[in-house]
Amino acid sequence: MKITTNKDQLLPALIRAGTIVERRQTLPILANFLVEVNQGLMTLTGSDLEVEVRTQITVEASEDFSFTVPARKLTDICKSLDDGAEIVLEVGGDKVTIRSGRGRYTLTTLPAEDYPRLELTTPQEKITLAPDKLKKLIEKTAFAMAQKDVRYYLQGMLFEGRPGRLRTVATDGHRLALCDVDLGSEQNPDIQVIVPRKAVLELNRLLSVEDALPITLEFSTSFMKADLPDGSFATKLIDGRYPDYAKVLPNVDLKSMVADRELLQHALQRTAILSNEKFRGVRFRLEPGLLELQAHNPEHEEAVEELEVAYQGEPITIGFNVGYLLDILNVLEKPQVNMGFIDATSSCLVTAQGDDQCRYVVMPMRI
Repeated sequence: MKITTNKDQLLPALIRAGTIVERRQTLPILANFLVEVNQGLMTLTGSDLEVEVRTQITVEASEDFSFTVPARKLTDICKSLDDGAEIVLEVGGDKVTIRSGRGRYTLTTLPAEDYPRLELTTPQEKITLAPDKLKKLIEKTAFAMAQKDVRYYLQGMLFEGRPGRLRTVATDGHRLALCDVDLGSEQNPDIQVIVPRKAVLELNRLLSVEDALPITLEFSTSFMKADLPDGSFATKLIDGRYPDYAKVLPNVDLKSMVADRELLQHALQRTAILSNEKFRGVRFRLEPGLLELQAHNPEHEEAVEELEVAYQGEPITIGFNVGYLLDILNVLEKPQVNMGFIDATSSCLVTAQGDDQCRYVVMPMRI
């Protein structure tokens, strides 16, 4: 049984399917790729029992067959070959031999029938959207997902379907990120599922804004699947109830401050240098037309920055974690940022000026 391909074709497929393969596995076979050849189409599958990535390439094959091969070893061998090098994989018994030029590498295989597959249930909802829209949803909110939180349902991203739109929400209890994209009036999904953090980051890596073909997302009670141009992606969902995030969004008249996004971003970066490394607090002193940023640390060092802003409300002094604000400013694209305040003890609403598709809430901190 023989497969003939080349490095330029095989390596990208190995990398796409391989990032999901963990270095340490509870099952030895999960350190392998499942390789399936059918009528000249080779499918590579990588899995960690929670997330499954499949990618396909066209090859020359002597017959249809399947086997598993160590993922990282095959990828490393392929990386070390010359660009454009022809690669021949010969499978016999429990071995696969990789031949290229005058080199020969023999790896041990495991039975393909032992490879665990995600048993996907029948989808209940489907959503079709452009890759750039899905990538926007993820990139604008992913930073706010919790890490290593006992509230396991926060270690993921909420996908919520509403008439004509899809929304993603992420929060770690200290800040919240929300983003909407339009789907068109013909799509009215009714979903509310939590996608695990690892799956969100992996799906974002696989997406390309250059792809012209739309992405189809399929949702069931326990799985989400994405059909990609050269393969597929599937993940188990988090079984839990997401918090009522609407209660966190300020719903009263806010005192609005408009500032140049880049100027504010750079001022915060400079001020953060002298903030407390543990708490990273920065104090906002806001008065009509002027914002003063102040930070200090246990060494009694201090940083002060002043910015001209558009603000006409009463003076406010409020503290924030500077890292949370910088995360938001990093994903905003408009030249101006709008920050809405209630008082010194209430959360702040951050949006790009003139664009409310993405909204961010940051809780204040005592400084």
